[in-house]
This record gives sequence, structure tokens and C-alpha cells, in this order.
Amino acid sequence: MWAILIGATLIVGGLLLLFRPALGKKLSEPHRLPQGGRTLEPRRQGVRFLGISQNWPALTVIAAGALLMFFGQYL
Repeated sequence: MWAILIGATLIVGGLLLLFRPALGKKLSEPHRLPQGGRTLEPRRQGVRFLGISQNWPALTVIAAGALLMFFGQYL
């Protein structure tokens, strides 16, 4: 029972660690597009923030929590 609770806590903690950069960002300010319109989208945001190289600590914590939850019923 304790292994399952610890596993669930690790999964929630890993998700918070994964979403920390998005939660901690300052709200975007409107800026003009080259075409003349206004947008709230960030300038030059690539998809690097989704890469494993930056998110491996959170993914490791989530995987450890999942393993504890899966095998916790047999402990």
C-alpha cells in the first residue's frame, strides 16, 4: 500500500517538475506581427522545450513512480 502511495506522489511530483517551466513563465505581452496584426504567442518559440534532453529528470521521476505503482501491489 505504501509503495503505491509513494509511486503516485512521485508521478504527481514528476508532472509538476515537467510543467515547472511553463508554470513559472511570465505571462506574454502582446506584440506586433510583421504582417501588422497583434498576437500573444511567444516570439521564436521552438519545440526544444519538448525534448528529452531538458525533461529527463521529470521523466525519470515519473517512470520510477509508475514502476512503484505497478510493482507495489506485489510488495
